[in-house]
Amino acid sequence: MVPNTAPASKSCVDHEVMMAEDSGDVIIADICRDGAWLSMPVGDALALADWQ
Repeated sequence: MVPNTAPASKSCVDHEVMMAEDSGDVIIADICRDGAWLSMPVGDALALADWQ
């Protein structure tokens, strides 16, 4: 995957990140930037409690 270096949209001051699970993959996206997302198998993702 090639990193997206596009600037954030001017209409979105704060970044808003969302997560979804689809077909066994976890998808994390910054909805304020086009193409700013990543995907990984659910088994490779850490539980939220592990990040605290």
